[in-house]
Amino acid sequence: MIKVGIVGGAGYTAGELIRLLVHHSKVELDFVYSTSNAGNYIYNVHQDLLGSLDLKFTDIINSEIDVLFLCLGHGNSKKFLEQHQFSSTTKIIDLSNDFRLEDDAVFQEKEFVYGLPELKKEAIKSAKNIANPGCFATAIQLALLPLVQHNLIKSSVHINATTGSTGAGVSPSATTHFSWRDNNFSVYKAFTHQHLDEINESLSMLQKGFSEELFFIPNRGNFSRGIFASIYLNFDKNIDIAFQIYEDFYKESPFTHITKIPVHLKQVVNTNNCFIHLEKHNNTLLITSVLDNLLKGASGQAIQNMNLLYGFNETEGLQLKATSF
Repeated sequence: MIKVGIVGGAGYTAGELIRLLVHHSKVELDFVYSTSNAGNYIYNVHQDLLGSLDLKFTDIINSEIDVLFLCLGHGNSKKFLEQHQFSSTTKIIDLSNDFRLEDDAVFQEKEFVYGLPELKKEAIKSAKNIANPGCFATAIQLALLPLVQHNLIKSSVHINATTGSTGAGVSPSATTHFSWRDNNFSVYKAFTHQHLDEINESLSMLQKGFSEELFFIPNRGNFSRGIFASIYLNFDKNIDIAFQIYEDFYKESPFTHITKIPVHLKQVVNTNNCFIHLEKHNNTLLITSVLDNLLKGASGQAIQNMNLLYGFNETEGLQLKATSF
């Protein structure tokens, strides 16, 4: 059994981590750190956990744990690690964007490996620390990686992706509270979203000299969880070749699946899956990618990375089923 601690325990991603970890056969949940909730039962905040565990939030750190999950706001993971020391054997899985880019991957003599299993599985297995990918970045990279592996992106890529309200975190804001979000739809950070940097770095790994522009339009949807990404680009090969390329690329990826049937969010919400659909119109390839932003886009992928770090079955604790309605 490995001992696990979670920092930033009151947020959505921490809640998902706890739900998964309490049923993971190889894990003992040692502490959940939250200064604002210290002494409060976890199930009073994550209320669906009533009956699942009697652990309380704490403001005390156990520095000898095996795995530390950081579920903090962007920029706060670095601050936390500057203020707290952990054992030399503690592995860190960070869910913020603090260590995802190559220029940020080394911090306090800790080296972080970018944790997209479908791209860096072998590097993850031998890593000490993991920078968990962003949710949009995961959906978009999984849609494009098979093409760049074969140097098949030779023109600009157009991306339109919509995320649920949980993607903005648990703290309410002007664009996340119910009366604004319900029956509403909006664009934000058009062409400038922060996940573009990590996407470009990953694409450049497989297609040397990659320089095609990614035109990314992120949208806010009026649903709570999930990402639906529609991507199109020039593609001069047969659609059957496209399917073969994708199926070959993901043949050893237990959570990424290619389908000839159009996809929708309810297929993947509450799972660690990403479903990808391909179709071709004249010389344009349309790629649709769907996943749960809190699971494959965050906490589920973090546990997938933990499993790889320790040589567990990659799917351990992640055998989740979507609901059909």
